[in-house]
Amino acid sequence: MIRRFFVLLLLSIIVIGGSAFVRPLQSASPDPCTQDHAAWLAQVLERMETIKPGMRRWDLLQVFSAEGASQTFRIGAPPVLRETFVSQDCPYFKIVVEFQPTIGPPNRDVIVKVSKPYVQFSTAN
Repeated sequence: MIRRFFVLLLLSIIVIGGSAFVRPLQSASPDPCTQDHAAWLAQVLERMETIKPGMRRWDLLQVFSAEGASQTFRIGAPPVLRETFVSQDCPYFKIVVEFQPTIGPPNRDVIVKVSKPYVQFSTAN
């Protein structure tokens, strides 16, 4: 009888100790989905921030797509084009870009100013 009690006690200790050992391994790291999202967002932001003044429209179109029509306005003598662009990775990430138009194809326009990236739902045309 005492022998059965010790065997039962030993099995209980093994089961309880084993389950206590396994649980921390499962909950030691944060939610993997959250980690994946954070890594993806960091990658997208780094890609968007590669666009700088002095680059050409063609460079911009490797990372962004145009949204809507361009606006032309004058600041000083030459006209400046202002357009909104959406990230190719997610259409909710946007920037506003000002160009100095060039003679020739429009993909050669020079970027004069780039806004900070912002988040906004897509606009209907």
